[in-house]
Amino acid sequence: MGTIVMSGTVVLVILGFGNHVYWLAAVAVLFLYLQYGRSSSTSSGGAGGAGGAAPGGGAVPSDYRAYRDRRDKQAKWERRYRRERPLEARRQEREKSK
Repeated sequence: MGTIVMSGTVVLVILGFGNHVYWLAAVAVLFLYLQYGRSSSTSSGGAGGAGGAAPGGGAVPSDYRAYRDRRDKQAKWERRYRRERPLEARRQEREKSK
């Protein structure tokens, strides 16, 4: 992935000699890659090592922690929805039980 981003950035810089907007695009591509691309590749590599190193209950892998955070946030929103819209929540429960 890094090779593709770097080659694309070089192409954009070369094209930027004719049109400076391409230089801005190259900077944007690099920024997005550094912000999002590298963080996802390092977290997946780190979680694999942590999961294999501590199967007996050591440190919690970051992937599981992120999953747990998303699950808890979803549960919080669902409780809020049922609290703020009780009639709609009851109707959905009736439809689900049919």
